[in-house]
Amino acid sequence: MEKSLVFRSLHEEVPGPKWQSLFDYHWPAYEAWYLAEGERERPAYLSCYNALRRHMPELLETYGALCALAGGGDLAARFLSLYQPPPYITGCSQAVLARHSSSLLARNYDYPPELCEGTVLHTRWNGRAVIAMTDCLWGVLDGMNDRGLAVSLSFGGRKAVGEGFGAPIILRYLLEFCDSVPEAAEVLARVPTHMAYNITLTDAAGRYVTAMIGPDRRASIRRVPVATNHQKKIEWYAHALASETLIRERQLSILVDDPATTERRLLEAFAAPPLFRRDYGRGLGTIYTAAYWPTTGQVSYRWPGESLDLAFDHFPETEIRVRYGPR
Repeated sequence: MEKSLVFRSLHEEVPGPKWQSLFDYHWPAYEAWYLAEGERERPAYLSCYNALRRHMPELLETYGALCALAGGGDLAARFLSLYQPPPYITGCSQAVLARHSSSLLARNYDYPPELCEGTVLHTRWNGRAVIAMTDCLWGVLDGMNDRGLAVSLSFGGRKAVGEGFGAPIILRYLLEFCDSVPEAAEVLARVPTHMAYNITLTDAAGRYVTAMIGPDRRASIRRVPVATNHQKKIEWYAHALASETLIRERQLSILVDDPATTERRLLEAFAAPPLFRRDYGRGLGTIYTAAYWPTTGQVSYRWPGESLDLAFDHFPETEIRVRYGPR
């Protein structure tokens, strides 16, 4: 069965009516997801607030503004903290192509289309302009700020669940308050996450790392330009087999290690198997390809036969409907 998703680009410098309309549109679905395991399984508001205040205090002002726009309700505020949310699993491939002190961060986001917001937000909430593909209304799946820091997340392929934040709000924190890979790496080493994720980062100086984070072990932050859906070794064999994580990692490693690989060649590889996947029936199909150029501030979101090219100084508000199927 064919599925479709409308991607929207929205520019709003500070939280206001555009973000509020996003919340009003998506909240019924997010509320059902947030309560799927029962309300008692989700932390109380005070626990959420105190966790943010302890680990990411600089976000509190923005968090308060968004909670007010969401109506000031207890449940919405708990959800927006992204502290101890329900567990969720994605696919995803991501890689940095570093050439001559500049870099390109490219990624494929593999997920059920009906569960993706499809919103690209251009904001300036805390002094830095940020362009990001959002999740949970203000979290970040991938994005870049105007200081030249670009970030992307993928599921880490482990079943561990513990106390911490959903990765999208951690990525939001990085883009709002960090200028470089070393600064972001310090944050990733200290902020707790509730699940295993691989976070790949690069900056305008051409530096890059992949941080393998999880709730039950210290973050492993290494100068590795590639990440798919496992951490060092396979621990969840069924997911690894279904997502073809090793095949995709090998493909990306070969590409970025080859001096002859150009940006165009890398992006063409993201548009073809094994990196581009059509397994939408199991929720492991590719929803979009994203490309970020930190030195120029350019961004490109891509689908077969379609693209949306944006920049900090060129950000038209538009909509693109994308259809997903076996062909």
